[in-house]
Amino acid sequence: MTVMRARWPGSVILAATVVCVASLFSHVHGAEQARDLPRLGRGINILGYDGIWEGGQNAPFRLDNLTAIRKAGFSHVRINFFGFKFMGSGNVLDEIVLRRLDAVIEEVLARNLIPVLDEHDTHICQSDVAGCGEKLRAFWRQISERYAGKYPVLVFEVLNEPGGQMTSASWNSLLNECLGIIRRTNPERPIIAAVLNTDDIPVDELALPAEDRKLIVTFHYYAPIRFTHQGAPWSQTFSKIGPLDWGTPDDEARAAADFRKMSLWAQREKRPIYLGEFGVYERAPSDSRLRYLSFMARSADRLGWSWAYWQFDHDFAAFDSARQAWKPGILRALIPSPH
Repeated sequence: MTVMRARWPGSVILAATVVCVASLFSHVHGAEQARDLPRLGRGINILGYDGIWEGGQNAPFRLDNLTAIRKAGFSHVRINFFGFKFMGSGNVLDEIVLRRLDAVIEEVLARNLIPVLDEHDTHICQSDVAGCGEKLRAFWRQISERYAGKYPVLVFEVLNEPGGQMTSASWNSLLNECLGIIRRTNPERPIIAAVLNTDDIPVDELALPAEDRKLIVTFHYYAPIRFTHQGAPWSQTFSKIGPLDWGTPDDEARAAADFRKMSLWAQREKRPIYLGEFGVYERAPSDSRLRYLSFMARSADRLGWSWAYWQFDHDFAAFDSARQAWKPGILRALIPSPH
């Protein structure tokens, strides 16, 4: 997760809200257009900041939490894997850590969940483009060879939130190099490719190989950032903000317009869309937080997009690890009862 600054400096009138939302939800298009791609459905981010990779157990994620995830109605998990930290000399991945990754993937599959393997070294890649490129190519060369012919429903995600010092041109170049590396050993593997993570969501600048129809395009959504990150203690700015509410017609219209931009592109390019992260930090007023989460999840559902909430535990958490129980309001906002 990397924050995005709030957009939309002016107000939007109620009539524009009604038109925009009606236009957005009048038809489902774009998402899951490629018939031979998996339908990821509703998901949740896991394991990014967990001790399991260093050999810990229940730290705080428990592998049997995957059962709770499946029973709650989720159909996939996005495994946030910081592969670069487990590289040694020559950018060789630690075999012990890779075996732990194997075990996680197998546990996910055993729960009838789809695993998405997300290379999550955002901060390195946003600040050191050349160094990121070297490591990212090495990462996917090893991972692709390891899983060639294995776990056919496993989905690769090339990189979490490319941005920072990356331009669309530099990201397109690196992305396509990595796609080429993966395709040499995994020609049929579903792969997720991200839009550059900037305020304006520049999906029109994303360059994908036209012949590769097993690609899913992802973006993350935390706008307006002052609302979703209010009270976050790791930021001198956001820690002093709040309480702020969300949920007016203007608020909904701004989000709907951003989603419509992605949806129109997906319809034109016939590419599926994956909302890989969205969430609200715990300090936001509860009613507004739940209203935001419900609006984003239902909007994605109506468009036929797959999505993954940020995140299972730690901050922004949907699950209380100490009590081993879901936070009921968040779960209901994400996956409402069918009754």
